[in-house]
Amino acid sequence: MKFLSRISLFILAVAILASCDSNGSLSESTKPRARGSIGEIILVIDSAKYAGPVGDALRDIFESDLPGMIRSESKFKVNTVDPRAMTRMLKMSTNLIYVTTFDDKGGASQVINAQFSKESKEKALNDPSIYSLRVEDEYAIGQEVLYLFGNTEEQLVDNLKKNGPRIQNLFEVRERGRLEKILLARKNTAANAEAEKNIGIQINVPASYQIAKSVPGFLWLRQPTPSGNRADISLFFHVEDYVSEEQTFPENILALRDSITKQHIFGDPEVPSSYVVTEKQIPPAFRNMVINDNFTTEIRASWRTNNVTMGGTYLGYLMVDEQKGKLYYIEGFVYYPNEVHRDALREIETILLNTDVSWVPDQGS
Repeated sequence: MKFLSRISLFILAVAILASCDSNGSLSESTKPRARGSIGEIILVIDSAKYAGPVGDALRDIFESDLPGMIRSESKFKVNTVDPRAMTRMLKMSTNLIYVTTFDDKGGASQVINAQFSKESKEKALNDPSIYSLRVEDEYAIGQEVLYLFGNTEEQLVDNLKKNGPRIQNLFEVRERGRLEKILLARKNTAANAEAEKNIGIQINVPASYQIAKSVPGFLWLRQPTPSGNRADISLFFHVEDYVSEEQTFPENILALRDSITKQHIFGDPEVPSSYVVTEKQIPPAFRNMVINDNFTTEIRASWRTNNVTMGGTYLGYLMVDEQKGKLYYIEGFVYYPNEVHRDALREIETILLNTDVSWVPDQGS
């Protein structure tokens, strides 16, 4: 709360961080819509600063590798821009981050520093814990502008390292929200009906997904028309009784996952040996969390067919509903040879996190 109070005071002190017309203001009605692909960030920073410790800290936040991948892929697509090269078009970007330190006398950083009032710089000088300012819709509607700053490089790097997960999560949640509006504009009601009947959960999936297999306790959905510009994405849902905490141990999650795919999912249904398995040569990454009051383990890993004819990456969630005495495993996996999987995995994450495993049917239904 103290941190939030300081930020609130700092926001009040920043007097010139708004894009203005000749009257000193810009009404919402005159602003254009922000533009930019999902997961894209425009990073406005002096190139020399980006080549040093500040850049290293920023890369750890925005360009660190996604875990469990077949090959290296960063969390976000970052484009760096010199502050002196900012155009009106670039200022319309959906995700815009300005980075500077107030002791930097270089021309590029001075362009950013000029946007801060003397009072705001003094406040940052007196409170080194203040390092960021978030402004929505500054130059365009639907835009996120984040200012990251410090009195010195050492101070800024220290704050970036301490608050990296918070900064990263800000953009992960934001991009998931943007994608959700696009993906779920048209929902597949037939798939949800199958999930309610066979799994006992409610799902929200795009209308473009079709039912590949539906049996009691299992549902498999798939995009029908993958192409060179579109990944082959499958989603599947499984339920069984929850009887022991041991079911949530990482090795048992992998065993459960592979038992499901061995029974239901094949690279070629005519070839029994083509069932899908986890690729153990690439260490799976596990993360525990709580979603809607249910203990959840996220797993990011790679897969292959048992006969090694196909492979890709996957994102899964093991969810426990103790009240219902049920354990759910939900997953999305990608087949997209020699292409980036980041966008497909973000789509999977967005869809799966809209799953309601605590759903209970109406008594009259």
